[in-house]
Amino acid sequence: MSERQLLERITTDPAVMAGKPVVRGTRLTVEYILGLLAQGMSMEEILEEYEGLTPEDVQACLLFAVRSLADTTFLPLETEAA
Repeated sequence: MSERQLLERITTDPAVMAGKPVVRGTRLTVEYILGLLAQGMSMEEILEEYEGLTPEDVQACLLFAVRSLADTTFLPLETEAA
């Protein structure tokens, strides 16, 4: 599947989830799926939990995040003093 085809799985609509990027046909935001992965949930666990979601949908979330961050400059995060 091409990158373009993957990215077409992500949509935005002001009437759905306040316009946040979501997996097409769902109310699952890219942010939510990435959060599940960041908390250690496997793709298989996510797919079991959310019927109808596909591996390509999860891959599309990752690609969307990569493309969204590509031209972004970050400053170091502040860390708490020990």
